[in-house]
Amino acid sequence: MQRSLVVGASGLVGGHIVRHLADQERPFGLSRTERADLGVEWIKGDLANSQNIPWPAAEVIYCTASARLLADALPSMFTPSLNRVVLFTTTSISTKTDSPDPEERAGIAAYEKAEQDVISCCRALGVKWTVLRPTLIYDEGEDKNITRLASIIAKVGFFPLCGRGQGLRQPVHAEDCAIAAIRAASSARAEGKIYDLPGGETITYSEMIGRIFDGMNRPRCIVPIPPPLWTAALHLARRWFPDINTAMGLRMAKGMAFDPSPARSDFEWTPRPFKPSFVWLKSS
Repeated sequence: MQRSLVVGASGLVGGHIVRHLADQERPFGLSRTERADLGVEWIKGDLANSQNIPWPAAEVIYCTASARLLADALPSMFTPSLNRVVLFTTTSISTKTDSPDPEERAGIAAYEKAEQDVISCCRALGVKWTVLRPTLIYDEGEDKNITRLASIIAKVGFFPLCGRGQGLRQPVHAEDCAIAAIRAASSARAEGKIYDLPGGETITYSEMIGRIFDGMNRPRCIVPIPPPLWTAALHLARRWFPDINTAMGLRMAKGMAFDPSPARSDFEWTPRPFKPSFVWLKSS
């Protein structure tokens, strides 16, 4: 029986990976805390201290954690049985290289280098690899993307849109990303390739916000604000929403659509349409 190791097994996508793998095998899961979930053989450890971890002989490594840490740890994780590494990064590598925020640009450049370092390490070790770049990942109540937007709506009752919000989006569910990873790991056609993983629908940012209202059973209340005024108002709103920055507003008009056909062709990528449910946030 094949054994897989999931790095980031307690995270958003990793949790779904171990759950689906448990139907076929008893996967290893790396966690920084003690865990005892049925169907998973947990290894306690921190990827940043990879030399101190008793790595198992796994045939597939799925990594939803830091690409940088994986690149540094792979030599110590390697065993002769290792056949494939499936790494999750992000489509932000393509969309945020021209961000007006210098810190964001630097972060994306570092992310891309880490991705390439993982690929180089796999090649040096003679291990097959696949890189998956999801778009906007969501999982109702768990993620920091769509759920955060729903939380803003729950707090203020409306959503302030920067401009008309006509930039295209393809939100993708975390479970669909997990299914893609498992399928890619068993696909010979996916060896040595980088794939974008967009969601099942391409919609405008404005419509995406509208779907969140729908998922909360609330009437849509979207307020378009001219970009200069939105930027000015943002400085006041940071008191309540400190993790929002100017670049986020400007990107509401930027198209961020990706082609799903390579993933569809090579490992039957069939993500669900974007119909989130946030009924539990209705009375927040």
